[in-house]
This record gives sequence, structure tokens and C-alpha cells, in this order.
Amino acid sequence: MHFGIFNLMGLRDNPGGVGGVIEDTRSMVKLAEEIGFEIAWFAEHHFTNYSVCISPLMMAAHMAGQTSRIRLGAGVVVLPLYHPMRVAQEIALLDQMSGGRAVLGVGTGYQAYEFDRYGADVAKKTDIFLEYWSIVEQALTEGRAVFKGEHISIPESVFTVRGVQKPLPPIYCTSPHPPILKAIAKWGGVPFITAGWRGTPALFGIAEMVRDAWVKAGLDGPTMPVALQQYIHVTDSAQEAMEAAERARYVGRMVHGLRSNVLTLDGSFVVADPIPDEPPLETFRDNLLIGDPHLVAEKLVAEIRRLNPQHYNGFFQFGDMPVARARRSLERFGAEVLPLVEREVGPLAAIGTRVPAAAE
Repeated sequence: MHFGIFNLMGLRDNPGGVGGVIEDTRSMVKLAEEIGFEIAWFAEHHFTNYSVCISPLMMAAHMAGQTSRIRLGAGVVVLPLYHPMRVAQEIALLDQMSGGRAVLGVGTGYQAYEFDRYGADVAKKTDIFLEYWSIVEQALTEGRAVFKGEHISIPESVFTVRGVQKPLPPIYCTSPHPPILKAIAKWGGVPFITAGWRGTPALFGIAEMVRDAWVKAGLDGPTMPVALQQYIHVTDSAQEAMEAAERARYVGRMVHGLRSNVLTLDGSFVVADPIPDEPPLETFRDNLLIGDPHLVAEKLVAEIRRLNPQHYNGFFQFGDMPVARARRSLERFGAEVLPLVEREVGPLAAIGTRVPAAAE
């Protein structure tokens, strides 16, 4: 198992505005590389302050020049919002520019507000994804593509720019639809699972839902690989823990609103109304990996033992958290939490290679 850092790049109260969010991201990714994290992931969202990262591939290419070892992942490319011929070339170019460090996360997207503004139909996102992926897959693995479908047709085409990694970069996918899982499994693709603010209590149920979809795709359930993502904040301060929980709640409120195409906006800022039946702030704290190093390690160990992930992605600077606080949490995670985890579960390199205990 290896670790990643997730960069949503949300804007809330950053003193530097959009530029400040970008600079914070540079700082966090460089620190993650120093600690030994394997992948830096960059989100994709549009038109609101939920994220200023409109292009994960562009951000990954920028960070290729700022780093030397850490892999750079699109987390994720929302494929139905692209022309597949263009995005296939951009993925290959990123792999060349980064010296073979590109990682590709793909998904269908979920925000109706974004789809409407691109003239895309969110109700057809799965069918569109599958057609577009067929083109991207051909382009990356064969250097050529031809396709005739319901949503797009392209003539026989060849590509000059090919990626360094063969047949293509490592693939991760956030979609739980069986046909999509089958398509990415062909290339060793890994389902990417997050429960957002619902955290650990919901994560296990979502993992089983994805495993069911994996089996429906004709794949082997017990050996399904898995990548997890969680909010993480390491602090000894009860007050700081609650402040972190409030920022997680803010992100959760925005996610709830963005699932609808009818939003209340203040300029481009989402008015983050409470979630229906929203629990108390303590629930947000307790659902997530927020607390002192021993508590965070305990929760992380429980997830590892239950789900045996190949990859674990930490969301450290959520809700536009002040970067000094986020950096301190990341540093303590590397220096204090990871040794506690390895003391309990053994070498991290051995995790994710066995059949989970629940399936044995």
C-alpha cells in the first residue's frame, strides 16, 4: 500500500485568493514528496469555489516541473466533459512531460450544474463515458483510434505523442457502474472509494456496493483491488479538531448543493446551506480521521484491516484550511501516525497484496 495526497483546491477564505490556493497546493505536494508519498492527486471541477482546479492534467503538468519523484494523478478526469481525442493526447503529453510519472483517474462526474454549462447530459454520463473511454483506450495503448457510436464518431486517426508508460499509466476509477469497472479492470484498474464527510462508518458499505458491482461485471470479488480516500487532520487540540470538522462540513454542504443544477450562489461562491437532517458537528469529527496521532492511526488501521487497500489517499487541506495547519498535520502524519500504523499492520508494502480477511 502506498499513500497519496488529494488536492481539491477549494477556495473559501484563503488570504491569497485563487493564487493562494495554487501556492498552498504547491507547498503541500512538495511536502508530501519529501515525506515519501507516492501520488499527488488533483481534482476537476468547474464554475464555483468548490474547486479552482478546472484541469487536473494542467495542474499535474505544472507540478511535474516542481517535483522530481512523486507521481501526478488526475483525480479525476470527468471524461463526459471532454472531447476524447484531445484528452487522450493531453494524458500522453503529461506522461512525457513528467518522465513517466502520470497516473490516470477517470470518472463520470456527478455535478449537474457543471454538465448543464457544458451542454452535456448528466443522465447519459455512463453511456458517454464508455464511448469516450473506448477512444482514449485505443489512443493510449495503440497510438491510433477509430470509432462510430451513438454519442461520437471519429475517423481513423493516428497519434504522434505516446506516453512513456506502456501500455498506459496506472488507472483508477471512481465510477461504480459494472460496465465501467470491467473496462478499467482490463488494464489493472483500481476502484477509488470515498465516503466524503460520512467517513469510516459509510466507507465499508460503499466498498461492498462497489464489490457487488465488480462481481456483476464478471470480475472476482475477493481479489478486487481498492483505493481509499479520507479526510485527515492530525492535532492534539480539541478546538482545532472541531475547526477541522467545520471545514469538512462546509465541503459536504457544497457537495450536497452541487448535485443539483439549481444552486444558490454569491457570485461564483456556493451558498453552503445545511444538509437535510445534518448531524451535529461532532459527528463530522468522529466520522473522519481527525484527532491525535494515536486516534488517527487507530482509525486508519481499522480501515486497512477491513479493506486491505492498495492505495490510501489523504485529504489534508480541506475547506481551504490554513496551509500552516494543514502542513503541520501532514508532517505529523508522516512522523507519528505512519510508524504507529506499521507497528500494528506490518510493512506498508505488504498491504493490498492479500485477499481481505472478510473474503477468505
